[in-house]
Amino acid sequence: MRRSAGAPGAAGRRPASSLALAAGLVAAVLAQSPIRGLLGTAAMQSWMTVFVAVTVQALPFLVLGVLLSAAIAVFVPASFFARALPRRPALAVPVAGVAGAVLPGCECASVPVAGALVRRGVAPAAALAFLLSAPAINPVVLTATAVAFPGHPEMVLARFLASLLVACAMGWLWQRTGRADRLRPPAHGAHEGATKGEAFWGSVRHDVMHAGGFLVLGAMAAATLKAAVPAQWLRAAAGDPVLSVLALAVLAVVLSICSEADAFVAASLTQFSPTAKLVFLVVGPMIDLKLFAMQAGTFGRGFAVRFAPATFALAVAGAVLAGAVLL
Repeated sequence: MRRSAGAPGAAGRRPASSLALAAGLVAAVLAQSPIRGLLGTAAMQSWMTVFVAVTVQALPFLVLGVLLSAAIAVFVPASFFARALPRRPALAVPVAGVAGAVLPGCECASVPVAGALVRRGVAPAAALAFLLSAPAINPVVLTATAVAFPGHPEMVLARFLASLLVACAMGWLWQRTGRADRLRPPAHGAHEGATKGEAFWGSVRHDVMHAGGFLVLGAMAAATLKAAVPAQWLRAAAGDPVLSVLALAVLAVVLSICSEADAFVAASLTQFSPTAKLVFLVVGPMIDLKLFAMQAGTFGRGFAVRFAPATFALAVAGAVLAGAVLL
């Protein structure tokens, strides 16, 4: 009689898996008393309150933004943008920047869309302006900002103007100083060759898992700042205008929160000034760790290492200027 080649291995794995599961259950039972005590502390309750509040508030906007950005990326042909934009790059840059205000999409979607625009013949300066503006000033993001900062419409206006200004400035800067050999978009899009339905749901699944994970990390970081970092440290950082701006600018880069959710994290940082929070909101959708990786993968590492620092500097400067005037 022939024996299945995989049977001995499978039989060996089953007892080991059962043993690991049993050990895990025993450990959970033995540790329930210390865990209950930890969860009952004031610091942990404060952490959980902030974490749940940020996540629950931001999640609907994140899902809505992912659905809309996937629909635009799949069902709106890239040739539409090429026809709608002026032929002169200097004029196409502000038009592309303003177009970001009416086309919802998180930064995870804006990078491949910008790559598709370049492949379809759109001026790179205009495509880059759209890449930076769309995640920062679209209706979903501005609505989320208004909800996160109730009674403060000036924060919404400042975010809109600062982000649009920086996006256009980066587009014009690339037009004057950029080199075509440093911008190498891929020959094909991520979903080319699939049906529209497959591409849509594939984009939704990818963005929900990707952006949702960063939302959870951002909510955890915000909760940890509130619950674990000594209040005097936060007051010291928040009390220095320069240090507070730089701290939240770097935090935006490191946390890599999706733009549909970052306003709720910024609003939870109550120790910091409105201008510092604005810097967090302007920098994050334009340059963070995941965006740098995506830009390097889409346009080439040589492009990313030059584009990212310039974007960071202009985003901080634009946000500080808008904050000084409007906040």
